[in-house]
Amino acid sequence: MIEKFITLMLVGRKDEDGATATEYGLLVGLIALIIVVGVGLFGDALNAFFSDLATQVGGW
Repeated sequence: MIEKFITLMLVGRKDEDGATATEYGLLVGLIALIIVVGVGLFGDALNAFFSDLATQVGGW
């Protein structure tokens, strides 16, 4: 399914009325999904990193 989506995005279609807005909407949605998943996976690690950094900076 993802391969068909990528092929459609790269090759395009003959009828382009409204296609660009739809394609941009799909790209924005995909990017937002990637950001949400990334923050979900690395959120705790980033929180621990910045908490440790704040503790070190606060000690100076």
